Amino acid sequence: MASRLGDQTARLEGRITLNPMYHVDPVGTLLFPALIIFGPFIGFTFFSGFLVGWAKPTPVITRNFRKIVRDDNLTTLAGPLSNVVLVLLAFSVLAIMAVALPDGRMIVQSSFIAALSPGAPLTIQPVALLCSLAVLINLSLFFFNLLPIPPLDGSRVLRNLLPYNAMQAYDRIPIWVSYLFMIFVGGFIMSILLRPALALVYFALIHI
Repeated sequence: MASRLGDQTARLEGRITLNPMYHVDPVGTLLFPALIIFGPFIGFTFFSGFLVGWAKPTPVITRNFRKIVRDDNLTTLAGPLSNVVLVLLAFSVLAIMAVALPDGRMIVQSSFIAALSPGAPLTIQPVALLCSLAVLINLSLFFFNLLPIPPLDGSRVLRNLLPYNAMQAYDRIPIWVSYLFMIFVGGFIMSILLRPALALVYFALIHI
């Protein structure tokens, strides 16, 4: 999106690629997940049960845009929009399976419940389970990234709506405050938004 709107920074730095090696962040992709996975073996259990990580931020230089505020918002919202598209694609596959397969509705519903409750003794189908996980993960990313907490996508949109003085104060929020909000407030807000969204998907699946 940034490239289409005039900023070629990511393209020039080789970031427009599916090769994961170009997106690896030493801390967020390697060190932090490794501490979470292997930490319990050395007594580090602070984040036990929550696998958290991140990739290298995609570089965007807003002064290259033709209309800075508009184009910055469009670039920011492209990520959450891609999550919605993936949810719709995964749901479409589930809907087709529910209608086309023998006992398809039961298989799809069981796989969807299994994605939400790992370990549940249900009859699952691998493709249906994969699509159900795609719905869960992309809905989670959609709501998480729209939280108005720096440096998440929602913070860019909120920042562009603020008056100049408020924007300056917003930019001075310490990063550790943002992380505390993400850990202690973000999860609560996500649960409020995610549960009804998943319930709506499940309702649609059982009424196909």
